[in-house]
Amino acid sequence: MAKGEGAESGSAAGLLPTGILQAGERPAQVKKEPKKKKQLSICNKLCYAVGGAPYQVTGCALGFFLQIYLLDVAQVNPFPASIILFVGRAWDAFTDPLVGFCISKSSWTRLGRLMPWIIFSTPLAIITYFLIWFVPDFPQGQELWYLLFYCLFETLVTCFHVPYSALTMFISTEQSERDSATAYRMTVEVLGTVLGTAIQGQIVGQANAPCLQYLNGSAVASESANRTYSITSLRETQNAYLLAAGVIASIYVICAVILTLGVREQREPYETQQAEPMSFFRGLRQVMSHGPYIKLIAGFLFTSLAFMLVEGNFALFCTYTLGFRNEFQNLLLAIMLSATFTIPIWQWFLTRFGKKTAVYVGISSAVPFLILVALMESNLIVTYVVAIAAGISVAAAFLLPWSMLPDVIDDFHLKQPHAHGTEPIFFSFYVFFTKFASGVSLGISTLSLDFAGYKTRGCSQPASVKFTLKMLVTMAPIVLILLGLLLFKLYPIDEEKRRQNKKALQALR
Repeated sequence: MAKGEGAESGSAAGLLPTGILQAGERPAQVKKEPKKKKQLSICNKLCYAVGGAPYQVTGCALGFFLQIYLLDVAQVNPFPASIILFVGRAWDAFTDPLVGFCISKSSWTRLGRLMPWIIFSTPLAIITYFLIWFVPDFPQGQELWYLLFYCLFETLVTCFHVPYSALTMFISTEQSERDSATAYRMTVEVLGTVLGTAIQGQIVGQANAPCLQYLNGSAVASESANRTYSITSLRETQNAYLLAAGVIASIYVICAVILTLGVREQREPYETQQAEPMSFFRGLRQVMSHGPYIKLIAGFLFTSLAFMLVEGNFALFCTYTLGFRNEFQNLLLAIMLSATFTIPIWQWFLTRFGKKTAVYVGISSAVPFLILVALMESNLIVTYVVAIAAGISVAAAFLLPWSMLPDVIDDFHLKQPHAHGTEPIFFSFYVFFTKFASGVSLGISTLSLDFAGYKTRGCSQPASVKFTLKMLVTMAPIVLILLGLLLFKLYPIDEEKRRQNKKALQALR
């Protein structure tokens, strides 16, 4: 994520004659000023990067664990659970452009234009996040409880994440600095997913509720646990989820404080002399008619959907299809640790060979491992090897969209130099499409499990459920990845185009 000063410089270029007239008496200062802002300190980059952790820590916990929590801990039936997951993600998607619109209308304050959104959304976000993992005593209204607080949390975390996404464009005008800041951010975000996986998985994994055997359609407690023990153990599991939520909420607050204290939005002197920004809907029309943007989000829509299908169904797949009920949290941790260590490698790779090449190599590398999972018998050692290898592809999927979006925005501002304040639109609508697709994938996958005959808290599942989970985690993602890579063939901004745009932007500045 990186866009702000680059975009505003493009806007300033559109008003260049005015700027020259007003600064004509001091040309030397005008030349020196951009140079001051080219370099970001490591401290700046780290403080900026830490701000990406809250979204990933909470998103990882919800993405990997909410489905199995609703089904096996809160004991919500599969059909209403699919409604909760779909509506929550769909609502989350629609709030992104809405928040983007509100930000585009925001005025600059002493704290900046984006920071107030981050600061004031944080306390409410952590309260609603905690309540998602609380099991209310009234069973009749549970579905509404989870739907309400899931939607509220997604709204509030959007008020944090959309301005944070746009913030990179306001910390440097240099492509190399923005790419570097993005790499720092992606590394911390993957570390955030590691934290989310480790905290949620390890705490919850220590308090697994006993499963239920189904005889003639009726659930009975397994032989190792009587009814009283089963109820007590289930409560312990519910408390473990609350403990994990409290730890993650604390991390959210700490990261928000570091971001607020360590990063300042940079406002160009010429901005106060510019004309009023264009209307949101006019800006939206221009953004959505920008060819490279449409092609980029179309490609990443399919590839993101593939990884979201794996994420949403991985816990159930490991538990029931592979039979690793007590290992899935460790397998998740292996994936995320692998992704964390390979982010710097992908940053080097895209710098050396180009971003489009990194997309083809990085994302397609997941395909052979998904095929292996689909074909192999249940084997824990092989599964760990596949998990570590899959983390390499996950790292590329994390890094590349946010590294390529600023290039698209630079290209847009060269073609539309008078457009001002469109950065939140670019980021919010990219997130909108990916989140909406995620909601569709989670809703359809949970509904598919219902049709296949999923048994809540079952010690085992019917063969039809195991087969459905295997298709959702392997074959469906493979098809989506291949479709996404085909669409990337149409994306026009290669390394030569990036160099041309960089020179053109420097000339305008």
